[in-house]
Amino acid sequence: MDIMLFLLFLAATFAAGATGALFPTGEWYKGLNKPSWVPPNWLFPVAWTSIYLLIAFAGARVAGLEGSAYAMAFWAIQIALNALWTPVFFGLRHLRASIPVMICLWCAVLGATITHWQLDTWAGLAFVPYLAWVTVAAALNLSMLKLNPDEKPLDLANM
Repeated sequence: MDIMLFLLFLAATFAAGATGALFPTGEWYKGLNKPSWVPPNWLFPVAWTSIYLLIAFAGARVAGLEGSAYAMAFWAIQIALNALWTPVFFGLRHLRASIPVMICLWCAVLGATITHWQLDTWAGLAFVPYLAWVTVAAALNLSMLKLNPDEKPLDLANM
């Protein structure tokens, strides 16, 4: 594995993760009704840091391999959607609009998992925790929409 490639992929993951700092959960999130199974707050940064390290590893392992075009396309799509979901959910506070973003993210992570696995078993395995976490996040996103049906998105016109 090329260490420079790993650092480049890691930079991309942490750039996407920076949206969490730009759009923190805050009082709005604390006030939402949540399912009983919502993970504790401390788990989110631990999970995301681990996932970002793993997918940077996966990307670096396959980027230079022949036939990696689809894997790299899925890698790029998933990180872009990863970066988009936080501003939609936490920034705009738009529970409903975050659902299609989450569906697309889940599909992109599945695609990345499959295409990385086809090229390198370790790279594919590195995406499995991400797929599991995004599955939980999707269920949580949907549950929060159902538990907060009257929650209105942030009104940008009155800011």
